[in-house]
Amino acid sequence: MFFGKSAKARMPSPDEALPGRDHPLEAPPARHAVLDAPLAPPYPAGTRLATFGMGCFWGAERRFWQVPGVVSTAVGYAGGFTPHPTYREVCSGLTGHNEVVQVVYDPQRVRYGDLLKVFWEAHDPTQGMRQGNDVGTQYRSGIYWHDADQRAEAEASRRTFEQALRAAGKDPVTTEIEPAPAFYFAEAYHQQYLHKNPGGYCGLGGTGVCYPADD
Repeated sequence: MFFGKSAKARMPSPDEALPGRDHPLEAPPARHAVLDAPLAPPYPAGTRLATFGMGCFWGAERRFWQVPGVVSTAVGYAGGFTPHPTYREVCSGLTGHNEVVQVVYDPQRVRYGDLLKVFWEAHDPTQGMRQGNDVGTQYRSGIYWHDADQRAEAEASRRTFEQALRAAGKDPVTTEIEPAPAFYFAEAYHQQYLHKNPGGYCGLGGTGVCYPADD
């Protein structure tokens, strides 16, 4: 086992990870508190999924539910080893999970590339296992793709934004781009947290660098 703020910024090994459980401790709410859409599957026909990690998931979720064409959003845990973790377990640094937002979007109304633009501009993707004062594996920058097209577009967008960051004198991108892993819904009180608690904490902040416009 390992403890302390710096230790939380190191991915645990599978042997170090907490065992978790074979079922969730609670079901997610049935409806999105802002968009009045299903929070869990089945989702409306023709929609697609996108999954992003960009620091505290409260602020990340709010960024995406404000995008026209986004049908639903949910916050949860992904990219670690512990099945069906709790928030407390994720915060311990002993699950390896990231705080992520799962976005359900209508590709006829919003492009995946538009979601990537929100992702890159809304947080600092150069900080490794942290986002501002939030330190730990759960605050790392990540794009988790659901098909080959998303993977190609995500990787191309990373190259594009890294060039823009370099031109602005910023550090290199540390964003991981991986296949979408199992998504575990966060506890009900986390869902649409900043809608329910308008004055709640949000440490999300970008670099001030804009994603280059399409030619």
